[in-house]
Amino acid sequence: MARFFLIRRTPLPPTECWERLTAWPRHGDRVPFTRVSFVRGTGREVGDVVLARTVLGPLRFDDPMEITELVAPGPERDGRCRLVKRGRPVRGWAELRVRAVGGGSAAVWTEELTVAGLPGPFDPVLSRAGRLVFGRVLDHLLGA
Repeated sequence: MARFFLIRRTPLPPTECWERLTAWPRHGDRVPFTRVSFVRGTGREVGDVVLARTVLGPLRFDDPMEITELVAPGPERDGRCRLVKRGRPVRGWAELRVRAVGGGSAAVWTEELTVAGLPGPFDPVLSRAGRLVFGRVLDHLLGA
């Protein structure tokens, strides 16, 4: 199972950082050939399902992710969202956190995933690709 961890500091207050981080359709802006939408709900409640659909010519796959935990940041409280990947080709989870740091905030993205048919020795490559792609997503969402 591949795992990666990203952190970005931003001058944005935690509530603004959270709103940008959980603007799910904008995640697809920086993931090549991918659009993000909703299968169930609006992406703002536990039980909602966010869908990342990737299409590259004849190759297509869906990455449905169910929100299993969603707590917005508040006074003395970090924001936390946990998504569980429910698709066939991609399994695992992602956790997004926002915490107040100084006059701004820190966004933390942790993800653990497996891709069907990809043997374990490729996990380091998958981890590096995840850091690269989702680092771009974080930079885009936070305006860095």
